Amino acid sequence: MILITMPKPDVTIYKQQDPQLSHIYGFTDFHLITREDGGIFMFYNDQDELLFVGKARKLRPRIKKHFEDSVSVMKDHREEVAKIEVCLVSSPVHREIYETYIINELKAKYNVDKVMYK
Repeated sequence: MILITMPKPDVTIYKQQDPQLSHIYGFTDFHLITREDGGIFMFYNDQDELLFVGKARKLRPRIKKHFEDSVSVMKDHREEVAKIEVCLVSSPVHREIYETYIINELKAKYNVDKVMYK
């Protein structure tokens, strides 16, 4: 048996109610997320329900792409995202394992690939 422990978030950013600064869907703190490092990210709604899990070699550009891209799985659900958690994971193999594990363990609502619980 393999024991996998969920990594603790290195960065958590929250949607602002009435953002005064430039924002993307209410998020003003993208600068807190590393631009150069890899890891996994999780989108949650305001009830702390996991909406989506993803991985990236470069986190900030990949996360922002989910809010701008017309082909993102999240394109119709962007307004639901209230919190973004980011875990730095340097190994591509570990990112793959964590992503698959979290999707299935926490039953991410909008992930379609790597789902084994349906």
